[in-house]
Amino acid sequence: MWTIRPSRSRKCSLSSALGRDNANTMIHEHALLRIAGGREVQFEQAFREAAPIISSAPGFQRLRLERCVEDQSRYLLLVEWEHMEDHTEGFRRSPEYQQWKGLLHHFYDPFPTVEHYEPVLTR
Repeated sequence: MWTIRPSRSRKCSLSSALGRDNANTMIHEHALLRIAGGREVQFEQAFREAAPIISSAPGFQRLRLERCVEDQSRYLLLVEWEHMEDHTEGFRRSPEYQQWKGLLHHFYDPFPTVEHYEPVLTR
């Protein structure tokens, strides 16, 4: 498992630019990734190349990629965003997303469902 965090010089989030309240709005993007055809090593190499692309996106907070112990072809991707729109409107509509997509999407079989979660209870 590894974690990527943004540099201190990252741009402000899309939601911040739109004047939205920043209090308690952290969003967790969650995707279960199944990698096709025994290509886990190539996927991990491509992911290392793709990680700086997403980590430079406005609103990005941190990323974790974890490999399943029971099934080596499955991964859990967790990305923290300041606001959901930073992912859905900002990153996904950016030219950088096309680079991310080109590096990673051909590894998935089937294509993952991406869901967003907000904190309810933290201890």
